[in-house]
Amino acid sequence: MTRDTMRGATPPLSARLRVPQHVVYRSFPSETVMLNLQTGRYHGLNATAGSMLEALEQTGNLRAAARAVAERHGQPQDLVERDLGSLCEALLERELLELDDDATP
Repeated sequence: MTRDTMRGATPPLSARLRVPQHVVYRSFPSETVMLNLQTGRYHGLNATAGSMLEALEQTGNLRAAARAVAERHGQPQDLVERDLGSLCEALLERELLELDDDATP
């Protein structure tokens, strides 16, 4: 699946994603704020989405991030996978995440 075909599509669980260099973010107790330096737009994530973003940054892999979040919050992994996939889809559309083309599958 190419970068262009990812727009508007939930990434597969094997997808490796990362926050691009043109995006910075900071986590606070109740939210995470992301700034796209190319557009100057701020985006706010609630605490749950911020926790998912942190897990994704630590693992780089959607499936591993979902597993970590599910364990941390005591939630079923399939539910977290679905929610994390939706979050990733939205962040990809806003160019706040990108596929890690350098990663090996």
